[in-house]
Order: sequence, then structure tokens, then C-alpha cells
Amino acid sequence: MISTFKKELPLRARFWLWLGRLLGKTLLILLAIGLLGWAIGTAWFAWQHRGPVSTLEQIPADEAGMTQDVIQTAVRIVDQHREGTRYLRDAHAKAHGCVKAEVKVLPELAQSLRQGVFSEPGKTWQAMIRLSNGNAYPQFDSMRDARGMAIKLFDVPGKQLLKNRQHQHEQDFVMFSHPNFFVSDVAEYRQNVAAQADGKKVMAFFPGWDPRTWQIRHLFIALATLSPPPKSPTETTYFSVSPYKFSEANAKFRVAPAPDNCPAYTLPRQNQDQPNFLRSALTQQLSTDRVPACFVLQIQRQDANRYMPIEDTSIEWRERDVPFETVAHITLPPQDFDTPALNLACDNLSFNPWFGIEAHRPIGGINRLRKAVYEAVSDYRHSQNATQ
Repeated sequence: MISTFKKELPLRARFWLWLGRLLGKTLLILLAIGLLGWAIGTAWFAWQHRGPVSTLEQIPADEAGMTQDVIQTAVRIVDQHREGTRYLRDAHAKAHGCVKAEVKVLPELAQSLRQGVFSEPGKTWQAMIRLSNGNAYPQFDSMRDARGMAIKLFDVPGKQLLKNRQHQHEQDFVMFSHPNFFVSDVAEYRQNVAAQADGKKVMAFFPGWDPRTWQIRHLFIALATLSPPPKSPTETTYFSVSPYKFSEANAKFRVAPAPDNCPAYTLPRQNQDQPNFLRSALTQQLSTDRVPACFVLQIQRQDANRYMPIEDTSIEWRERDVPFETVAHITLPPQDFDTPALNLACDNLSFNPWFGIEAHRPIGGINRLRKAVYEAVSDYRHSQNATQ
């Protein structure tokens, strides 16, 4: 009966049935190959990225030369993205505001966490916090982007890491809104930032025709980093991404919103079509409604038996391996911060993970790169702005 029915079908109909079966089988085969490839890739990644890891820095012989290349590219980006006659940062150019803050060490902090600026339980540090977008150009807040938080503690006793800043007595923590970075080390950063400076953002992850050089995983990290905007800068979690010393241990930092530590507050709906709606949200809460914002400052200590490397910032230190521990509460009190004078002071303020003390010394290749690049770009930007 069925064979008779097939014979009765027109030739064209039989061809389309055959083609449909062929395409269906081909798709199933491709799906099976894809799943097998994914399983093999996942297993290979897990095999290559397993502990134990070193607790010590490992500096490549050619890192100094690569760092100089990055400095030249960063200065080129500053020149490209100046706003009128004013020279902006090479990253996190647009600030939502610099706000005064209080950072209070937990009064009953565990003995093992009493390190550096957290050594005195109950101590309250006066601080300045800069909240920003991540892009090197001051684009609309509605654009997908990373968001940044930079914290500067004042009147910190002890010898500063940089010889020319012994009179400053500061401790900076620099963070952004994703737990890992889209480059592993200085070599990748040099290649990536050069491509971006040439306007080849996507091609930064495809440096050549050889598929072995393609950085697919890092491309996905970058895409995840460029997230939709939050309702407010006070509703975002920020990560140090790169590690620091925590006295004798190594650690990463995180700042997370802690609304339960502040009076209950619901932010009025903001018009996200406005270019600076994140600044407006911050102004609404702190200046108009006079309601404080609260965060917790946390650390995650390295477990060398887990895959928690210090020289590869593309690897997230998984919270299920080592949880974060709260060491301090951060409060942004009600204040007026959005004035021309304060905004200019905010623009001139420099943040650097190397502004601090030995107990929290930045470690790893990306932090070593930051030491040179931040200083060079800051000096260049300030010298150019001083001549305007």
C-alpha cells in the first residue's frame, strides 16, 4: 500500500521528501558532532585547568617590552577619545560621580582576616568612590558596557608601594562588574588593545587565520562583560578580577550591594533614554531623596589546591570552591556630588591598585601592567589637561 502510494507521488514530491530526509539526517549528525565536540572541549578545558597552582608570581622575560607597547597604544587611545580639548582616561572615561563613603571594618572580624587596612575591627575609613562606565569613550548609559567602581581610602598609615607617593597615605581598590577578564596575560592584552585602538574590536579575538590562535572563550567573556545597564550604580556587584596580596595570602576583592544594611528604599523609575540616567539615579537617591546606599566589601582567598591562578585573569575563582568573606561595610551617605567643581575634581582624581600599602600589593601580570600603564596614562592626561 505504502510503496504503491510512493509510486503514485509526482517525481518532484518524491525529490522533496528525499531532500527533507537527507537534511534531517545531516542536522542530526551535525548536532551529534557538536555535542561531542562540546563534551571533548569541556573535558579538555577541565583537564588543563585544574589545581594545584602556584602562589608565586611568574614573570615572562619579554613582559617589560610588551608593557611599553601597551603604554604607547593606551596614549594613542587617550588622544583618539579626548572630549573637545579635554583628555579622558583610556578606560572608564565616563563617571557617574565621585561620592564620599565610609568603609567600616567589621567589629567582630575573624583573626585571620585582620590584615592591612582591615587589621583593626570596627575601624571606619573615610573614602572616595568613583562609579563609571567601562568604555574608553563617554557613550550613552543605555549601551551595553562594563561598569566600574574605584575606592580610595584616606589617611592610611604605613609605607606606600610607590616611592613617589609616600605623602599620599591612600589605599585604592579598582573593580568592575564581571568576575573575570577577557584576556589572560600581558601578551594577550597587548594584542587585544592594539586591535581595539585600530577599530577592530571583534578581530581582537581572531589575531590570525590559524584557528589555534582564536580566543573564542575570551570573546564570550567580553560579550558577557558588556551587559545591559543596571537600574543604578548602587545595584551592581563589582569584582577586582585580578589578585592582591592579603598579607601572607593571595586574594581577590568583591563589593556587593547590601540594601538590608540601609533604610528601605525604592528608586523611582528613571528614563533610560537619557544619556546620563545612571548619574541621575545616583543623584536621585543620594542628593534628592537623601537616602544612603550600602555595600559589603568581601575577599576571596586563594586555595592553591584549586584552579585559582594568579597569572591568568580570564579564569574566574569559583565561589563554590572558595566562598567570599565579608570584611567591611560600605556606606554612601546622603550628599550633593553633582556640581561642576566636584565633577572636575572627580575627573582629575587618579585611582590605581598600586596606590596602597604592601599588605595589599597587586600581583599577577595584568596588575604589573597596570602599574606602568596607569601611571604613564595619568601623567600624560594630566599634563595635556594642564595646558588647556
